[in-house]
Amino acid sequence: MTSALAMDIEGLHAFMAREFGQVAGDLRVESLTPDGLHLRLVVDDRHLRPGGTVSGPTIFMLADVAFYLAILSRIGPVALAVTTGCSIDFMRKPAAGRPLIAEARLLKLGRVLAVGDVLVHSEGTPAPVARAGMTYSIPPARG
Repeated sequence: MTSALAMDIEGLHAFMAREFGQVAGDLRVESLTPDGLHLRLVVDDRHLRPGGTVSGPTIFMLADVAFYLAILSRIGPVALAVTTGCSIDFMRKPAAGRPLIAEARLLKLGRVLAVGDVLVHSEGTPAPVARAGMTYSIPPARG
């Protein structure tokens, strides 16, 4: 799926800082792709669960925000686009001390729904640590 960009990387960062300051400092869009984007999370101690691995909620947050930003990069700053469905598989333990990279891919971007997937990798490791299937609801345009 290829679509014109409505927001570039700096626009996405500015939107996150303005609307979602609670996580904006943790995340960095690395690249926009023809069908999505790559988002980086630098993992620190607050992202870990007992046993020293990245927590499931942290990986979910990364996947969810990556897909959200992929949508916004195509439709513009629509703050009220919301997650309506997510199925996530945690497949292996993330590599210790490495950032996580989410590769979000838009499979369908309609007027009211967006569907896609996100693969989460430890930086430098080819096998994914998680895979999420995502569905978002897009609010109607206000006129």
